[in-house]
Amino acid sequence: MSNILIIDDEKAIRKTLSEILSYEGYKIDEAADGDEGLKKFREKVYDVVLCDIKMPKMDGIEFLEKAGELHADVPVIMISGHGTIETAVEAVKKGAFDYISKPPDLNRLLITIRNAMDRTNLVTEAKVLRRKVAKVEDMIGKSPAIMKIRDTIDKVAPTDARVLVTGENGVGKELVARWLHEKSNRSKGPLVEVNCAAIPSELIESELFGHEKGSFTSALKQRIGKFEQAHGGTLFLDEIGDMSLSAQAKVLRALQEGKITRVGGDKDISVDVRVVAATNKDLLREVEEKLFRLDLYHRLSVIIIHVPSLNDRKEDIQLLVDKFLTDIAQEYGTAKKSIDVEAISALKNHEWTGNIRELRNVVERLIILSGNTITTQDVSTYVLPRK
Repeated sequence: MSNILIIDDEKAIRKTLSEILSYEGYKIDEAADGDEGLKKFREKVYDVVLCDIKMPKMDGIEFLEKAGELHADVPVIMISGHGTIETAVEAVKKGAFDYISKPPDLNRLLITIRNAMDRTNLVTEAKVLRRKVAKVEDMIGKSPAIMKIRDTIDKVAPTDARVLVTGENGVGKELVARWLHEKSNRSKGPLVEVNCAAIPSELIESELFGHEKGSFTSALKQRIGKFEQAHGGTLFLDEIGDMSLSAQAKVLRALQEGKITRVGGDKDISVDVRVVAATNKDLLREVEEKLFRLDLYHRLSVIIIHVPSLNDRKEDIQLLVDKFLTDIAQEYGTAKKSIDVEAISALKNHEWTGNIRELRNVVERLIILSGNTITTQDVSTYVLPRK
């Protein structure tokens, strides 16, 4: 059932529109002015908004601008009895889907709402198609560890169980998270990624939960956090072991209650998010050192997927090298180079401290510096450390 928000200071108009649209099968929320309408718009996802222009506290044009900053894809239909052509043009320029004069013609209103819904569906389909075009990379390998990970993903992905992905840097933990999302019932929703180690501790709460305008010195406007952006989808918290204790407490509350509060705000905002976390640290040791909350660890680790190092799955190196040779040749627009058996053996004997990330960089280096066929001498010259 589609959700419609009606914002109008005339109670009779709201009641009439609500009765008509409810009869048509829509679920309706009402607001008496732009200010109240914006609060409802922040707290719930709507498919269409019907908004009057002349209203107290906040007029329709101001609501339109603020709504566009929050959720630009939600169509807003402006309705007014005081409008002019100039007003209609201004509303459309500022992002309104359409403009209808009061009293609204019922047939035109219903057709406009259906057209707005169709546009929303097209936008959603376009996002899905873009994601399919930029499809998730395959999980390369036939080692027992990789086969076990694939099997676990197939079992866990359709559920909403939280997953903790562990492993060294460069092993592909983010790829596991993407496959968990891709194979889940949330795959049409957003996958929002946050690298907790790359964000300063004083900014991580604003990044995750958003902030209200004026909540701190540089908060010049309201910001929507990653939890809200991931509503209906998956939030991937990479390197969660680097998150501050204060942010951990708020994440724990979000997982327990399904609600967050923006920095500087006092209103609870409901979020429907599946959380997948990843770390290269031993979180239980971090708990012992009082750097990570035990209760958060238990919340995150309903399912634990450990991604092995490349040194623990060297039988996959030949498949990975072939994949990288193909991908990099396509990126460069050149013919794919070959690699001889001895060179593969030399790569298997190498100690991979940077895991798959290092292997890809090495293959790219060999493609650039070697001849048409990569040899063991090339590996010795460009890869193996000189003694």
